[in-house]
Amino acid sequence: MQAWIPITIAAAFSQNLRFMLQKQLKDTRLSSTGATLARFVYSAPLVALILVAYLSATDQSAPIPGGRFFLFAFTGGIAQILATICVVALFAERNFAVGITFKKTEVVLTALVGLAVLGEGVGLAGGLAIAVGFLGLILLSDPPEGGKTGWKRFFNRAAALGLGAGFLFSVSAIGYRGAALSLPAQDVVARAGFTLAVVTAFQSAVMIMWMTLREKGEITRVFAAWRVGALVGLSSMIGSFCWFTAFALQNAALVKALGQVELLFSYAATLFVFREKVTGREYAGTALILISVLVLVLFLK
Repeated sequence: MQAWIPITIAAAFSQNLRFMLQKQLKDTRLSSTGATLARFVYSAPLVALILVAYLSATDQSAPIPGGRFFLFAFTGGIAQILATICVVALFAERNFAVGITFKKTEVVLTALVGLAVLGEGVGLAGGLAIAVGFLGLILLSDPPEGGKTGWKRFFNRAAALGLGAGFLFSVSAIGYRGAALSLPAQDVVARAGFTLAVVTAFQSAVMIMWMTLREKGEITRVFAAWRVGALVGLSSMIGSFCWFTAFALQNAALVKALGQVELLFSYAATLFVFREKVTGREYAGTALILISVLVLVLFLK
């Protein structure tokens, strides 16, 4: 078996585990922003330590970033903060699996943004994939409990949070790639690790300043929940390093395609850990979005 395959599966599993732990924090102790802060504030020191150890072991110095690096890194960092808040808030609206599926729309939304902003065509296959994904979104957006009619059935808080998360995660991915590519270092791991270390430190600082002003006492609750919070940080760090390593070993499209195994992990968590119900419509919507994403990442290179 090629190394990138188990590494990608490990990345998807770690990412799903991190969202599970953040959902637990949201359900039992913290606000959406508090659960988001836990991801960054607990992972930042771990990433920094691993980066220092790697640079020392390989006898390298840290890359010297320029203005372009900080523009991309900080834009991606803010987008990821907002995207994570959206996903954690979405868990309160819909079941865990639907929340993760909404996040997967980042691939479809990236293609649409590229078409609208950059004029990059997606071809017939891409158009069909986007149409299939749109149908899947309609099925997922319609809440299982019903009670609403007309456009409110589909344009609701859950749909807004899900689409917002997908769009913002696509922005963060572009930002991180641009930041890493702007560094002068040749070593892929060094570039990825340095970018991740700077971004997580920046995100922790921004969120601490924001919450000091707007959510009194929440930071204390984040550190009081250090047992689960530390696991959030650890799973976040493992997932991030695995994704970067997989992208360095294999075509990004193939890595993204295999990464959709996260949906299987999310449904397992929904059914067996959180004991949440999944409707037939939600299964169908998930299947359509999965097909749409796979077509986009495999055929639109």
